[in-house]
Amino acid sequence: MNVGLLVSIAAGAVVLLIVGSLVYRRIPKKLKVDQFICDWKELQGYCRDKATWPQAIAEADKLLDRALKKRKFKGKRMGERMVSAQRVISDNDRLWFAHNLAKKVIADPKIKLKEADVKAALIGFRQALKDIGALNIPEPTTPAEEAKK
Repeated sequence: MNVGLLVSIAAGAVVLLIVGSLVYRRIPKKLKVDQFICDWKELQGYCRDKATWPQAIAEADKLLDRALKKRKFKGKRMGERMVSAQRVISDNDRLWFAHNLAKKVIADPKIKLKEADVKAALIGFRQALKDIGALNIPEPTTPAEEAKK
């Protein structure tokens, strides 16, 4: 065989390996939903006491950021990753409210929070986690909704 032919075959194989590895790294990772559900239930425990509401908001923000990173949404900061994911997320306004509230909580952990704001933020985080495939827990239902079924 010709040496030039062998060199070009080897070079082609190396190029294919490099391109293949770059494509493989870009493919979003499958999320371990069980771990996200466990973490979500743990942070829900912080909602029992008004003093730990800020911690619940901060943990929900971290959990969403971890999911966005695992799903390979582009961006150096969480806000940039949220913009990348906005086509997938069904309630962007509520999510941005939740993220901004989390930033305030992280800046001042002693902040006084309203119950309605905490609920809205956690609903926004939960929906975003569902939208990107990190949670698959059903929505809580009221007794009236149960009676309709």
